[in-house]
Amino acid sequence: MTQSLDYAKSGVDINAGNKAVNLIKEQAEKTLKHFPGKILSGIGGFSGIVELSDRKVMGLATDGVGTKLVLSIVLDRHETVGIDLVAMCVNDLAVAGLTPAAFLDYIAMGKQIPQRTQKIVNGIIEGCHQAECALLGGEMAEMPDMYSEQDYDLAGFAVGFANSKEDLITGNKIKVGMKIYGLPSSGVHSNGYSLARKTFEIDLKKTDETKKILNTNYPELDRTLGEELMEPTKIYVKEIKKMISNYDIAGLAHITGGGLIENIPRILPENCSALINKGSWEVPAIFKLIERKGNISKLEMMKTFNYGIGLVVITNDTVENAFLIGEIVYGENKTFIK
Repeated sequence: MTQSLDYAKSGVDINAGNKAVNLIKEQAEKTLKHFPGKILSGIGGFSGIVELSDRKVMGLATDGVGTKLVLSIVLDRHETVGIDLVAMCVNDLAVAGLTPAAFLDYIAMGKQIPQRTQKIVNGIIEGCHQAECALLGGEMAEMPDMYSEQDYDLAGFAVGFANSKEDLITGNKIKVGMKIYGLPSSGVHSNGYSLARKTFEIDLKKTDETKKILNTNYPELDRTLGEELMEPTKIYVKEIKKMISNYDIAGLAHITGGGLIENIPRILPENCSALINKGSWEVPAIFKLIERKGNISKLEMMKTFNYGIGLVVITNDTVENAFLIGEIVYGENKTFIK
């Protein structure tokens, strides 16, 4: 494939998504007056955070797995997408200094297949064990007029707590000169799959061809493409707890859709930007393969995928077992790549 690809050409328009947020944000913020306590976060953060009457802080996060589910359906592999679901929610809580406490799931499907549902929920249970939070229940909806028999979708909702707002990590302590560290991802995680499918010319209408592509072994991956793409999202909750105990952390960012380019600025205060040094971490083989095969620019890769960095840590301390990938510089809330 010689044509240069980007996320928009794969059918996902990040700019349109940002515009949609801007269109609804003002009206949505008018509902904040109904909350009886104090709102500590604005719309658009990694999670919604409020202060309760006893000064304890509660955070809420919701997310899904995205079109990674399409591959799980084609491959008939449903054991790990529940881990992805939990990860996408609890990581967003943990980066604010919140401890995930409880989780709910929503499973929508065209046909209830009990054995498949059991596999999905077992993955959610495993994710909750990894995050040390309780699965309190959920909802299963069978909707044959909306989904085909083999199709399903997942959504998750997590709640976390902190003892007080002083325990939160909001990014307000980030200052010019601080170091930016990156913790490795376990792979593609749960973002960018539309571009990945486009890169490997996966046509979901051609099931047999799709299975053949996904079952192809790539020497650089040391396994099949499908096995690589189904690797579950890493849950960073325990690592974050340990880092908070050992280091003075000024900011944490979960690197999901938007990559390093768009996620780091979400926690930066005024007059601060992130300068990221290319080549300062080991980029996993799957990203090099997607980049080469799709003729995708590095900038587009770092706007679409985590590109090997699943969590960013900003501190003056020296963080062990992490890549030093950049520093905070003076600027207006952007990520620059050098």
